[in-house]
Amino acid sequence: MRELNRKDYEVLVVSPRNYFVFTPLLASTSVGTLEFRCITEPVRGYSKNISFHQAWCDSIDLQNQVIRCTSNVEGNEGVEFTLDYDKLVIGVGSYSQTFGIPGVKEHGLFLKDVNDARLIRSRVVSCFEYASRPGITDEEKANKLHFAVVGGGPTGIEFSAELYDFISSDMSRLYPQLMSQTRMTLYDVAPNILGSFDSQLSEYALKKFNRKGIQIKTKRHVLEVTKDNLIIDGEGKVPYGMLVWSTGLMQNPLIESITDLEKDKKSQRLLTDEKLHVLLKDSKVPLENVYALGDCATIDNLDLPATAQVANQKATYLSKVLNKQARKGADYAVEPFIFKNRGSMAYIGSSEALVDMSTVHQNAKRSGHLAWMLWRSAYLSMSVSLRNKMLIPLHWFLTWGFGRDISRF
Repeated sequence: MRELNRKDYEVLVVSPRNYFVFTPLLASTSVGTLEFRCITEPVRGYSKNISFHQAWCDSIDLQNQVIRCTSNVEGNEGVEFTLDYDKLVIGVGSYSQTFGIPGVKEHGLFLKDVNDARLIRSRVVSCFEYASRPGITDEEKANKLHFAVVGGGPTGIEFSAELYDFISSDMSRLYPQLMSQTRMTLYDVAPNILGSFDSQLSEYALKKFNRKGIQIKTKRHVLEVTKDNLIIDGEGKVPYGMLVWSTGLMQNPLIESITDLEKDKKSQRLLTDEKLHVLLKDSKVPLENVYALGDCATIDNLDLPATAQVANQKATYLSKVLNKQARKGADYAVEPFIFKNRGSMAYIGSSEALVDMSTVHQNAKRSGHLAWMLWRSAYLSMSVSLRNKMLIPLHWFLTWGFGRDISRF
């Protein structure tokens, strides 16, 4: 959207929210290390000469080149309208995967948006406030102060690390009498945490978590979630005060509603060719004026991870292609998209992180405090606006100097 040449294109944007979220730092906002404004960017702030509609896209009519939308503006919710297009870019992302486990949607908290982070911060403080009330038994305190995380990928690990920092640095000072009843547990169905990282780095993270007292329980299958308990295969009922669910991604309802395009059989993401054109079902013929990128799409015969790194590179590639086609004509020979894996990073608490850039160089693997400095500097440089590049280090400094804010609102 930012890079398209406005002399050649009239840009229409449809999104149910009017801001962009820098998700790599979302876990930090859930415990007050950063404030929510530090990771959001207003859509209209990118460019004044776009047409923006705060709405849900309900369906796409590929034959007539029309999308059907429903307004998501307060006071105007549910009003339907249509928009036509010459070129369409589908980048609707994905939803959190629940595997159909009963109770997850009703009782679990996710980490996909600012509102999720706000709920998590409020729930943590509520658990401590509840446990500090007079007349609460030690068993009730221990149950309420059990913080469970399901999912041992980068998001689950980073959130667990941020929550540990919050409890050990701030809540321990404000609720010292409750620290003996406080515990954290991370569950994962896989045999190891951080499966996408180098094995030495994931082992390092496991040792650090064990030393902090964070229990790591792998090969665990959650059967059901109730208001106050996890039902785990082989363990039975496990009481909790807060459950954060981070087990991967599932298809967006809009993608699910599209039946005439080819999808990946495993992840149900839209399939595209190497130039990001969507493919017609069965024939796999590319639609020249419809593109898909981000977590809702993957390239045929090239199973790319659903990460921000992939989405960003696809967006950069597509904007250049569209600008060149506008200048040089539709017959312009387009080079296929090539993903350059620049590695992975994960924060593991206590000012330590993991950096795995072995895809760039086999020895480019770091852990500890130096990796944490690389992690912070990398994400700071990737932040979109100059405003946030100034706000983020400011709030890091304020957190270091004065602690995190525990206000609920």
